[in-house]
Amino acid sequence: MKRKAKPNIAFLREKAGLTQLELSRLVGVTESTIQNWESGRTGTEQIERIIRFCKALNCQVEDLIEYVNMPQEPATKPSSLSDIHNMLGTDEPSSTSSPDTQADPTPQESRFKGQ
Repeated sequence: MKRKAKPNIAFLREKAGLTQLELSRLVGVTESTIQNWESGRTGTEQIERIIRFCKALNCQVEDLIEYVNMPQEPATKPSSLSDIHNMLGTDEPSSTSSPDTQADPTPQESRFKGQ
């Protein structure tokens, strides 16, 4: 006799006191995905496959995946404006004059500065 999987997700979710939205956020899927899983429309194939894995290997679901820490690249802090431009891949602006040594604004420029 062939058996059809009947999802038990809604029962377990309600027992845990969670809404579909809350469960979706915890699991990292959309609320409609939870609705589909609970109704049996989609998703049960993967769950059934995981159950078969566990039975065949005589293990728990948690045993199927091992989580390892990934080494992080050391964060380097730029020590100068030049380093920032290098990190961004941009050209440094040429500094022909500093703000302190700029020429006085022309009369037209003064008009725009409220003078």
